[in-house]
Amino acid sequence: MMSLIAHLFVNTLAVLTGAYLLRGVHVDKLLTAVVVAIVLGLVNVVIKPLLVLITLPISILSLGLFLFVINAALIMLVAWWVPGFSVDSFWWALAYSLVLTVVSAFLNSLKKMGNRTP
Repeated sequence: MMSLIAHLFVNTLAVLTGAYLLRGVHVDKLLTAVVVAIVLGLVNVVIKPLLVLITLPISILSLGLFLFVINAALIMLVAWWVPGFSVDSFWWALAYSLVLTVVSAFLNSLKKMGNRTP
């Protein structure tokens, strides 16, 4: 349970950081960022694997770069579903997915460093 809360905190912080860094991404409130983190997590668990499977030949031919397109499309979908969260264009969604990836990886590495026992 605590791991789930920590994961939600990291993802919410990544959502807020991405919106702060990119002027084409807008998050109204902190609660909106939490909802975006939850919905984005659910979308990545339920919808993304199906899209990856369907587009596997394109992903292989593009050496995996098409996965960035899938991520951007899923962010646009979440922006359509969640009120108070908007992305100005596909290109902002693509940049936002890159920022989310980098910020989440950095925060997760900090979280793992904090869990080490001497």
